[in-house]
Amino acid sequence: MPAVHNIPNTPAALPSATPHFAVLDGLRGIAALAVVVYHFMEIVVPDYEHLFIAHAYLAVDFFFCLSGFVMACAYDTRLAKIGIGAFLRRRLIRLHPLVLVGSVLGLLTFRLDPFSAVYAAYAERVWQVFLASCLLIPYPIMPERTFNLFPLNAPTWSLFWEYIANVVYALVLVRVRPRLLYVLTLLAAGALVYQATLVPNLSIGWDRNTFWGGAVRVSYSFLMGLVLYRARWIVPNRLGFVGVGLLLLAGLLFPYRSNLTGLTDSLTVLVYFPLLVALGAGAHLNPRLAKTCHWLGELSYPLYMVHYPFVWVFLSYVATQKPPMSTLAWLVPTATLALVGLAYLLLVTVDAPLRRYLSKR
Repeated sequence: MPAVHNIPNTPAALPSATPHFAVLDGLRGIAALAVVVYHFMEIVVPDYEHLFIAHAYLAVDFFFCLSGFVMACAYDTRLAKIGIGAFLRRRLIRLHPLVLVGSVLGLLTFRLDPFSAVYAAYAERVWQVFLASCLLIPYPIMPERTFNLFPLNAPTWSLFWEYIANVVYALVLVRVRPRLLYVLTLLAAGALVYQATLVPNLSIGWDRNTFWGGAVRVSYSFLMGLVLYRARWIVPNRLGFVGVGLLLLAGLLFPYRSNLTGLTDSLTVLVYFPLLVALGAGAHLNPRLAKTCHWLGELSYPLYMVHYPFVWVFLSYVATQKPPMSTLAWLVPTATLALVGLAYLLLVTVDAPLRRYLSKR
């Protein structure tokens, strides 16, 4: 997200400057941490009805909604001045360095995984897989990795759709009139509800069989983020970062019930997450938590983009070594903390310096 000015999170202040919604930064960090824990725990506890964080796959929809809101906030009044080319370069500089870092980590862990021999079957094509990952070209050729669109770094699928949403925003959505935007959002909502009736849950879009589910997920949430900002659906409140953060966790920790998942997933994405964005944008932030929110916001994208190569290794370890639950009880928290440290290290030594350099160029 580009640098913005800090001003009060009040609707009256929005038209005059580009605000920095610090609470939303913190919420993004919470969602990224939840995704990491979820990816480890779904291996430890495959039965979602016994998994305490089973709905954390919906954090991606929360990210998409945040993205639409922030995009409208940052560029609705500026895109015509800077031009589409400059806008797309900015998005490339903001997003792509970590796509490349994640691809490199994915290649290294794939090659060096001590618990898996899958690499040998793809040794002749691994550079094709790596190049596709770097260029954000879906290449779902590995049944051993459930035909993930990006088998070296699975979360890249959401970046693929984020890029498409950014391009569509720059070419079309930035100029769409409110009435048409509402119609498009309603149509996307209908498509999401229909999709939810076809699948066990909305954890879709990341593999070959549910490819177009990703388009449905990004369409509604990104459009709804635009609606929230442009309609000034921002709710001033005193919940603060802690209060809204707990509400976000409630949506991700909600008990999983197979017979109700289509309904609960739909309501969470259609109503609950947009409400949280509106609350987060309007929440009063305790100054003592400002640095925490900033740190979580900075950490969120690196953590999201670099954790999954190590989850593949963890999956191989669990499948081959079958460790007892007593081992996993300390291994998962330790691995999560280690990945937080790695993400922060890559942020300060690779991502941030590279973005600064490219931005100056």
